Amino acid sequence: MLWHLYCRVVDNFGDVGVAWRLASDLAGRGERVRLFIDDASALAWMAPRGAAGVEVRPWREVVDGADVVVELFGAGLPAGAEGSVHINLEHLSAEAYVERSHGLPSPRRTASGGSSTTWFFYPGFSERTGGLVREPGVLDLTAERGPGDARRVSLFSYRNDAVDGLLDALAAAPTLLLVSPGPAATQIASLLGPTLARGLLQAELLPYLAQPDFDALLRACDLAFVRGEDSPIRAIWAGVPFVWQLYPQDDGVHVVKLAAFLDRLLSGAGAGVGASTVDGAVRDMFLHWNGVASIAAPWQAFDPALLAAWRSRCIAWRQALARQPDLTTQLIAFANSKR
Repeated sequence: MLWHLYCRVVDNFGDVGVAWRLASDLAGRGERVRLFIDDASALAWMAPRGAAGVEVRPWREVVDGADVVVELFGAGLPAGAEGSVHINLEHLSAEAYVERSHGLPSPRRTASGGSSTTWFFYPGFSERTGGLVREPGVLDLTAERGPGDARRVSLFSYRNDAVDGLLDALAAAPTLLLVSPGPAATQIASLLGPTLARGLLQAELLPYLAQPDFDALLRACDLAFVRGEDSPIRAIWAGVPFVWQLYPQDDGVHVVKLAAFLDRLLSGAGAGVGASTVDGAVRDMFLHWNGVASIAAPWQAFDPALLAAWRSRCIAWRQALARQPDLTTQLIAFANSKR
């Protein structure tokens, strides 16, 4: 099938990151893909080699012939963009409404004055959702660790008031902090100064990484701080303990979204040894890092024994999620069923 994917870049590159993951995964399975995007500049470093079978086009360009039109995140379509099947790929969430809404139709008017149907497709963490992007072979990739015995922590976040306290906690043990570009990198540089060091902590400011290189970074770490919608999924497939910073929203929607995710995460990881202690420490980290609650001792999960137990539980959750159909497989089947 010929797929037209439409992506509008709002900020922080998360939307284009998700769009490129999907486009390249579809093409890798033999589908033909045109990615229409209003700002493709991030692809220069995110996907410098492109992908066979994927054409990148300007967002406002209208090209006929699509079997499937995918509107990402409800960001709209340019006038005249039509296809045999119209799918709205929604935001990732663990909330209950996702299971209720996944696959539902919505009537709409076309540019020519006719009627059509938009189908809602929701990524998610259960078999009653559209699943998660998981390209073939991603679970077979192994970590490549750098030299040295220091704990390796990756940081990719929005600006965060908890950063200074995090640095103090990490500085208590030998730690290499690998910082991806973004607002938090600016904070780190300001707080640590030119040495990029504090106590037993040494930070390194990374350049923008292509998606495969970012994935390799996560696999090589003992702990990952991630943000947005693409990087938490990559942390899940890497099987590493991670803390997700959700995009903060003024109306507090992210607080509800976080609570639903934590319930799903902690139940999905299974019981295991010391589960209640691990669960409490992980929940405290997430709440503190997302500014939902001020926790007196938010970094207890850094304890080596707790971190090892948390890693085991993350691997168990990864295995459980891997038994579910991946998003691209489900999306192709769904589109075929609506043609």
